[in-house]
Amino acid sequence: MTNRLWIYDTTLRDGAKCEGLCLSLEDKLRIARQLDSLGIPFIEGGWPGANPKDVQFFWRLKEQPLTQAEVVAFCSTRRPGTTAANDEMLQAILSGGTRWVTLFGKSWDLHVIEGLKTTLEENLAMIRDTIEYLRSQGRRVIYDAEHWFDGYKQNRDYAIKTLKAAADAGAEWLVLCDTNGGTLPHEVSQVVRDVAEIIESWDISEPEIDSHKRERKSKIQLGVHTHNDSGVAVANALAAVREGVTMVQGTINGYGERCGNADLCSLIPNVQLKLGYDCIQDEQLVRLTQVSRSVSEIVNLAPDDRAPFVGLSAFAHKGGIHVSAVEKNPLTYEHLEPEKIGNCRRIVISDQAGLSNVLAKARTFGIELDRKNPACRQILEKLKDLESQGYQFEGAEASFELLMREALEQRPPWFEIKGFQVHCDKVGEDCMALATVKLSVNGTNILEAAEGNGPVSALDAALRKALVNFYPAIAHFYLTDYKVRILDSGAGTSAKTRVLAEFSNGQDRWTTVGVSGNILDASCQAVVEGLEYGLVLENQEAIALVCRVH
Repeated sequence: MTNRLWIYDTTLRDGAKCEGLCLSLEDKLRIARQLDSLGIPFIEGGWPGANPKDVQFFWRLKEQPLTQAEVVAFCSTRRPGTTAANDEMLQAILSGGTRWVTLFGKSWDLHVIEGLKTTLEENLAMIRDTIEYLRSQGRRVIYDAEHWFDGYKQNRDYAIKTLKAAADAGAEWLVLCDTNGGTLPHEVSQVVRDVAEIIESWDISEPEIDSHKRERKSKIQLGVHTHNDSGVAVANALAAVREGVTMVQGTINGYGERCGNADLCSLIPNVQLKLGYDCIQDEQLVRLTQVSRSVSEIVNLAPDDRAPFVGLSAFAHKGGIHVSAVEKNPLTYEHLEPEKIGNCRRIVISDQAGLSNVLAKARTFGIELDRKNPACRQILEKLKDLESQGYQFEGAEASFELLMREALEQRPPWFEIKGFQVHCDKVGEDCMALATVKLSVNGTNILEAAEGNGPVSALDAALRKALVNFYPAIAHFYLTDYKVRILDSGAGTSAKTRVLAEFSNGQDRWTTVGVSGNILDASCQAVVEGLEYGLVLENQEAIALVCRVH
């Protein structure tokens, strides 16, 4: 198909160079299967022989192959002054057992002379010899022209010779790499256009190699590999696509060395939904957001809420006028339907909210409100009053739902906090805390105490201990994140603090907020509401009955 664009993922190799990112063997295997399910056709697994982990990765995938993706081994050209057949590095590449190998070679004469410490002619021989050897061993080759754009600018004729050497030797794709990430989109467009015209004029011969004629599947095709050091990796890749490249290399979430690689989570929807290229199936595209966030979890890096397409805030609407318009027609403030890439519209509640926000937000919780209902105005006024005190509900939607249910008299009185005390002891290196809580459940007063490795831990433990006999589901709730924000730093240690507490029951996640001049009081508010909201999730069917009784 003329509009087919091949996506090549290098998260497991180039993406793993991201500062703060470290992948275990199991991490790499899990990510590979996520990419396979997304329909990515080429997945670069790493450099077999470079480290034991990459060797084991390829062996494991031999035992349990992916369903549709081609796993690709990565390596460099042979060393100067030897032959490919005698290079131990290439033997390790062959032992990876992949059908495809991506080979990178030097395009920039500066790197040849000062980096490799060899001659320009020897570099060309290294490219030819390595590719010919890999082809003679039955491998298909993608050639990554490292530092292509810089090399082309500095010595155009030599850079073209390196591509010609790779093409003559049997490479099927020539991938132009902006390795330093300093090229701009207009330059990418011009260079790719020039290279495409030059390649069209080549007469690629088919010489015999070791008595086996090379199998050339198709004419030479161009690809692009861009880095984000100038903030335009995605734009550069799109510019190259517009000039006819048929392969785009990148990483999930843009992970990579320095400022990262082209982000496939932006590239794929842009080229498929906006430029009309075929990359992956539509039913796979709707998994894009889920894959992005799953990979974030696997690599243990917080997802970028403001990432295009897949970010939590990508389709979030905060201003009341925006919300009102989107409710009438999403096209007014959305460039595409979020459901197409597996994301969803979010109505953000803040002090800029209007009634439209409140009504729309209520619908996301399954609550239909009438604009004429006095409770709507009550919710809005309460919201703005609390935010003036320092509360923030953009990231604490569970607290907002509880606030809304209270105004609608749909908030069950699960329990009531009467008071608490926290005592901390530091003995040597250890610091332990003891919390005592007093609360009431259905008219029964309870006094309970528990220890923890800090005041919030002790307070949380004491609350659970007091409540679990009444509400056993609480045993399955656990704190997954805890954030403290100083709201008025000029007040020093007397500053008001805002606490966000995130909970999970293994399936759902929810966040609550507390604000106070006392950090323990703010923490108690957030933890109490977190436990309370968990009970709402666990008892949806019983809530209506509880509300009627009370």
